[in-house]
Amino acid sequence: MQIVTTGALDLLEARMKTEDPSARVCVNFPLNKWTGTADSAVVYFEVAPGEHLATHTDSAEEVLYIVTGTGVAEVGDERGRVHAGDLAVVPAMEPHGIVNDGVETLRVVGFFSESTIVSTFAEAIQPIGLATIEMGAPVPA
Repeated sequence: MQIVTTGALDLLEARMKTEDPSARVCVNFPLNKWTGTADSAVVYFEVAPGEHLATHTDSAEEVLYIVTGTGVAEVGDERGRVHAGDLAVVPAMEPHGIVNDGVETLRVVGFFSESTIVSTFAEAIQPIGLATIEMGAPVPA
């Protein structure tokens, strides 16, 4: 059994190499094929007030659980308000992102239907320097 305490995770501050300083998220990929899962994966991320997770696609369906905060989730052409306690489904390969328009940190857990997840952004994520990443995989040197 794997147990992860989200409050104890070391989060990577990820931002887009853009002039928009609000494209910033703190993230960790605690469960995935690299940690030993067979058929699922989990991402945990935090978005500060006024900031957003940049639009991207993921290779597998994702269910988002809003732990704290409020914001606007965008999936394809749809937009919807999300609050603590809400669930939202993101189909595989559908462009999506989330904006924190509230006053507290938006904390989100994303559950994926596969253990290998490939995420693709429009531009490279810093400090990683890649626009396409495999969740949890070691960053190429």
